[in-house]
Amino acid sequence: MSQTNPFEIDLDRRPANYQPLTPLSLLERSAGIYPDKTAIIHGSQRITYRDFWQRSLRLASALNRRGIGRGDTVSVMAPNTPQMLEAHFGVPMSGAVLNSLNIRLDGPTISHILEHGEAKILLTDTEFAPVIREALAVSGKDLLVIDIDDPEGDGGERLGSLDYEDFLKEGTPDFEWIMPEDEWDAISLNYTSGTTGNPKGVVCHHRGAYLAAMSNPMMIGLGSDSVYLWTLPMFHCNGWCFTWGVSAMGATHVCLRKFDPATVFRLIEEHGVTHQCGAPIILNAMAHAPEEVKPSFKSKVVIATGGAAPPSPVIAALEPMGFEVIHLYGLTETYGPIAISPWRHEWNDKPLAEQAALLARQGQSYRTADLMRVVDEHTCDVPQDGETMGEVVMHGNNVMQGYFEQPEATAMAFRDGWFHSGDLAVWHPDGTVELRDRQKDIIISGGENISTIEVEQAIVSHAAVLECAVIAIPHEKWGERPKAFVSLKEGFDVDEAELITHCRQRLAHFKCPDAIEFGPLPKTSTGKVQKFVLREKEWQGRDKRIN
Repeated sequence: MSQTNPFEIDLDRRPANYQPLTPLSLLERSAGIYPDKTAIIHGSQRITYRDFWQRSLRLASALNRRGIGRGDTVSVMAPNTPQMLEAHFGVPMSGAVLNSLNIRLDGPTISHILEHGEAKILLTDTEFAPVIREALAVSGKDLLVIDIDDPEGDGGERLGSLDYEDFLKEGTPDFEWIMPEDEWDAISLNYTSGTTGNPKGVVCHHRGAYLAAMSNPMMIGLGSDSVYLWTLPMFHCNGWCFTWGVSAMGATHVCLRKFDPATVFRLIEEHGVTHQCGAPIILNAMAHAPEEVKPSFKSKVVIATGGAAPPSPVIAALEPMGFEVIHLYGLTETYGPIAISPWRHEWNDKPLAEQAALLARQGQSYRTADLMRVVDEHTCDVPQDGETMGEVVMHGNNVMQGYFEQPEATAMAFRDGWFHSGDLAVWHPDGTVELRDRQKDIIISGGENISTIEVEQAIVSHAAVLECAVIAIPHEKWGERPKAFVSLKEGFDVDEAELITHCRQRLAHFKCPDAIEFGPLPKTSTGKVQKFVLREKEWQGRDKRIN
């Protein structure tokens, strides 16, 4: 009996019925449908979708004429500007891989990324000339440096022999851009924030970027009439792929070089902003902005946030200001968001504080992602009881190819057929996931597990507290005990005893910190608290950081 599948006979892939998925084609579509529509607003600049598309083609063409193509890396050091958006299309349209540099990094770290990522060309905003000069001096790398002199910037020294606009003139707008040979081809190289050492290079493919570009707008309700304000850095997971996603919808990008709550509120009102994204630190700053600059919008502004949930009081504070908070969850390794905490109708009648707490959960997988699980050390599901902690794992098209030139790290991350996030969470009966800690942040005191996030939420609920970080410190009797590091809101004051009492009113007593230290918190360039810096100080002189 023949084993031939009849559906495989004379039904081959052809140019007419198969093209590799890539987000690059989405800009071409928007330029065709909305050629005269404003695609980008940047200060006094207005760039149409036709011009956005043609400038991206010129960039791809100019790179191609310089010998840049498949297998090459092009690095970009720029804030949220039109040139950064153009790079997200123009660089991969040349066949090359885009490496967006974190603009807050120091010279040696940038030098490491340029060397490790094997960059051939560097596009850099003149504002960052000092740190780029240092990075190039450290590496000794011979790069073609192209300077971006943004008229909305504060100027700066030109380091290269070419200006960005002159470089675009080397290209042509009728360039036949290079499709990926396979959806699996790399589109971008993003480096992790490096909270524990040298950052790892995360390689993303065209298929995953396309799915993220399509799913993100769907998840937050972004359409062709939307106006998106860039309060999320475009270098961060390719702006969570909204660089491609906003363009896919034919919506309008409003660029913002530097975050400032007053400027954000002004731009929202001036341009009719409908959507924005940002880390919890952004939401925190907006919620605690001076009263004289706080807005009262006529219509809702959807603001999506990712990472660990912002404190419930922050979510509750933004609602009356006119913001609808959507909580997303993901990692650099998952193209940014891979899960969402969607609003449920049964929450409508709950008190605002309870609504905020429910919304703060990481939620469930995107429609374009496979199931997200919470597992024990044997990769078996933990009970969905909202209490048993395990590690969050996921797989599917929204997961990276792997770590660039780090096969051991890649194998470790992908063990047992799943991507292991390193995030600890509980699984609720309704299927939603709620983060409780990072694996390295769990405190084991007298045999009891203490979630640092749970303690931090309790402390931040105090009216005087702006930010908080909790770590384990060594204890002779209990092995480990929690210690809190706290920064206060301007004009507020509270002492250690009052904060500990505040915690005791909200937590089991064994979970409350034994000590509180006041002052600014050390942070990475993306605004994440560097708990390892705090641990180094508290565990100094010890061979290990756990007891």
